[in-house]
Amino acid sequence: MPMLSRVDAAGEPLRLMAVHAHPDDESSKGAATMAKYVAEGVQVLVATCTGGERGDVLNPHMDRPEVWANLPAIRAQEMDAARKILGVEQVWLGYVDSGLPEGDPLPPLPEGCFAVQNVTEAAAGLVAHIRRFRPQVLLTYDEMGGYPHPDHIMCHKISMAAVTMAADPATLPEAGPAWQVSKVYYHMSGHRNRYLRLDQLMHEHGLPPVYEERLTQFPDDHKAYRLTTFVPCSEYFSVRDDALRAHATQIDPDGHWFAVPMEIQKKGWPTEDYQLVLSIVPTVIPEDDLFSGIAVAAMDAAPEFSI
Repeated sequence: MPMLSRVDAAGEPLRLMAVHAHPDDESSKGAATMAKYVAEGVQVLVATCTGGERGDVLNPHMDRPEVWANLPAIRAQEMDAARKILGVEQVWLGYVDSGLPEGDPLPPLPEGCFAVQNVTEAAAGLVAHIRRFRPQVLLTYDEMGGYPHPDHIMCHKISMAAVTMAADPATLPEAGPAWQVSKVYYHMSGHRNRYLRLDQLMHEHGLPPVYEERLTQFPDDHKAYRLTTFVPCSEYFSVRDDALRAHATQIDPDGHWFAVPMEIQKKGWPTEDYQLVLSIVPTVIPEDDLFSGIAVAAMDAAPEFSI
């Protein structure tokens, strides 16, 4: 029987790049997908745009003066721990966290931060990593950043710019040979249908809802029509959760991330979901594999014989 080989039609290993705004984003968005592909022999690289320098300490157990004083270094250590848990490689793009502006009117963004960079110039560093790593598939955020954090929106902008720039041999020739990414996806797992289904199962099991407040913010599922790709990865949800816990300053172990029992998560919504926004290979929607149209079915080698 033909077996799905984790190579492309040219015999190249499959490679997946995920571009994220801050350390911890890789563990809260698409982490189980990445762990699944790593287990299948796919090479996975996370590109982290900023160091999370202006992030908050969101775990009350870590809200201590010495943590705040050393937050950038601690977040780098957390990123390394999460990377090892997921089995991925990781690079820093070296930009400074913009913070999440609050107030009415919103204050200006800090001078020199990621979100105020020139998009083409900021994308140049990512182009070099794309050309070096040569991913067939790239994951990033939608035009609203998944949610409207300025760094997430900028992450979207430089990701899309870098894909175009990396494919053009006349652009940044010093960054290496041109490389065309075959498929680009947006993370889309934070949609109403998923939250609703999980809360329904919580109710059926006599447990309090987790997403009730969030559901009031989504009167309709504005993302549902955008979903194209559902990657079954529930057996790696525990790996995702371990990676999340590695970001101890950002993830409260008693918070909503872990409030839905694992078996309900696996039963209620066993996939991580995406929108395919660019493909130079043929595929059929809906998909269950980010490498649909890229990974090839290859026969196991047959014994040689002669007549």
